[in-house]
Amino acid sequence: MKTRKLGKNLEVSAIGLGCMGMSFGYGPAADKEEMISLIRSAVDRGVTFFDTAEVYGPFTNEELVGEALAPLRDQVVIATKFGFKPDPNGGTRWSGLGSRPEHIKQVAEASLKRLKTDVIDLFYQHRVDPDVPIEDVAGAVKDLIRQGKVKHFGLSEAGVQTIRRAHAVQPVAALQNEYSLWWREPEAEVIPALQELGIGLVPYSPLGRGFLTGQISQDTQFDKTDFRNIVPRFTPENRKANQALVDLIGKFAQQKKATAAQIALAWLLAQKPWIVPIPGTTKLHRLEENIGAAAVELTPGDIQQLETAASKIAVQGARYPEELQKMVGR
Repeated sequence: MKTRKLGKNLEVSAIGLGCMGMSFGYGPAADKEEMISLIRSAVDRGVTFFDTAEVYGPFTNEELVGEALAPLRDQVVIATKFGFKPDPNGGTRWSGLGSRPEHIKQVAEASLKRLKTDVIDLFYQHRVDPDVPIEDVAGAVKDLIRQGKVKHFGLSEAGVQTIRRAHAVQPVAALQNEYSLWWREPEAEVIPALQELGIGLVPYSPLGRGFLTGQISQDTQFDKTDFRNIVPRFTPENRKANQALVDLIGKFAQQKKATAAQIALAWLLAQKPWIVPIPGTTKLHRLEENIGAAAVELTPGDIQQLETAASKIAVQGARYPEELQKMVGR
């Protein structure tokens, strides 16, 4: 697999692997041994970039990633995240945002243990904390970098002014944002700012939480623990309305002798050379399909044709429920 650079010198595979769904978010956790095997299979196939966070589980996803990658540690880049306060009662709920410098340092120590490593390659602030100046957050990560516990600093779903302020204190290697053919808002302000500052973009949910693969219909029933049950964009009526975009991608995929997922990922890769999507999966055949997107060549004409057609389709439904929507773009 080809590699790409995030920031000045963080080299990763052109497609990474988002590990959240193995433990959390999309129904019951998958079998641990099977997921360890899947993560190692990804390394065998050239994937070097793995994404997790303390809140996924909580904690169990970092433990999974740590165990899977411990024997291969020198071949891979591990990204994890801080920024939430754990449940004071020790449960699985989080008690809001928390990015005070002393908390960031505590999270780093705990994540290092769970990940079975002595350094975190990329440490993202998961969501911007309005109660802590971003300069203090960047300064705390800068201290961790000086101590050799972290290599690179990242932000997730931050607004442009926050990105600029953080970058002035400690260079930001990557911003992780939702970005796909059905969520293109980053193109307005965020992507131009990243280009100017030399920061990479790591799109999460590059397949629209599975919707752009064409495997989800208005009749699909999600497990009761599946996050998509509370996402406005995934109500049955919105799924029905949004099917037009999936149909468009599917037709395009047939022309290119590829799958819908591969076209959605290839479109992202074609946007900028410093964009690295991190599709998640729990299935080996889907992992191979996603990796195959790196070999799909889209010409400028293909991209223009796809974007022109897509721009005529109004996507229905917000990407987050209201309380989570408040946490993005700060």
